[in-house]
Amino acid sequence: MDIIILADFCGSFEKKDNSRFLYLADLLCKEHKVEIVTSDFNHGMKEYFKVTPTDFPYKITMLHEGRYKKNVSLSRFKGHYIWGKQVAEYLKKRKRPDIVYCAVPTLKASYEAGLYCKKNKIRFIIDIQDLWPEAFQMVFNVPVMSKLLFAPFKYLADSIYSNADEIFAVSQTYVNRALKVNNKCRNGYSIFLGTELEIFDKNAKEVPIIKKREGELWLAYCGTLGKSYDIECVIKALALLKSRGIEVPRFVVMGEGSKARELRKLAKQNEVDVSFTGMLPYNKMCALLCQCDMVVNPISCGAAQSIINKHADYAASGLPVLNTQENVEYRKLVNVYKMGINCKNNDEYDLADKIEILLKDEHMRKEMGSNARKCAEEKFDRKKTYKKIIRIINEV
Repeated sequence: MDIIILADFCGSFEKKDNSRFLYLADLLCKEHKVEIVTSDFNHGMKEYFKVTPTDFPYKITMLHEGRYKKNVSLSRFKGHYIWGKQVAEYLKKRKRPDIVYCAVPTLKASYEAGLYCKKNKIRFIIDIQDLWPEAFQMVFNVPVMSKLLFAPFKYLADSIYSNADEIFAVSQTYVNRALKVNNKCRNGYSIFLGTELEIFDKNAKEVPIIKKREGELWLAYCGTLGKSYDIECVIKALALLKSRGIEVPRFVVMGEGSKARELRKLAKQNEVDVSFTGMLPYNKMCALLCQCDMVVNPISCGAAQSIINKHADYAASGLPVLNTQENVEYRKLVNVYKMGINCKNNDEYDLADKIEILLKDEHMRKEMGSNARKCAEEKFDRKKTYKKIIRIINEV
């Protein structure tokens, strides 16, 4: 079959990338002709790719997208609109594929792809990575105005979901959202983003970029330093523990984002030991993460996120998780596997109490960490879970 994988966000196209879509392309190209259609803009680095990668076993086509500096900005919406128009033009010129496997978001490109597939009787399979506009509505949460402002985006999202012939998503929460407006599919398929444990474990054996002192305990966070992540709450909780005379763990923060400067200032004001590493290559992140003793998942109140990248890496590391995320699906996963402690959202006092419990109980840390690794092996290992995606594409 001739398969297009349409995905705006594919990482940096380095061999050590953990991109879902590069991984799927590697699997599919063993039996099919595969082309990834993506953006010429590197979203992580906020700069354009200098060349289109060619040393892959499938074709990569980069279409122009407008530049933006901030993840939540009018420039970003404009950039995605430009890319969507480019996608529409490209599909018109290209030989008709058998399948378009489409990452959602972005919305404009996915909308155009859905219309194109419907018109030309091409199978349209979507893979929902995030809920837009719900994620943006959290940032621009102005009563009535937000609903009106994002109504066009909701229309695009509903159209994409309703046109899909098959629905995949990174969580059941996202599957359920799409099925509300889709009359074609009886079921959707929740396939967590996950990671390949074999590669994760190999990365974990590399020399970490920070050397750990003997007897020191570390608390880790991996991901974006942005509005959706309540890292302030973690810093305040550690400051509270310090005020109680408790020896607090070093807080290792791996990632970059719009709130990085603000968080550094907050850590300094509260005299909390925080190591900000900035953005790390995936292999370096794995190695450093596995030196830690516990991890924190501090998702902000009202955030649209469900099962996300960091959940796979946290579970793979075999560390207990302190979770403030409100999403029922992930809180249930933490409880079922007994792999950590669910905390109150945006409550530094409750989080401080839960951190203290794990600090004082090494046996609990090890037992919960072992359970987390079991969860990774059963729910997050791509080598097992992605077989369902390939099987259904082949059946289509």
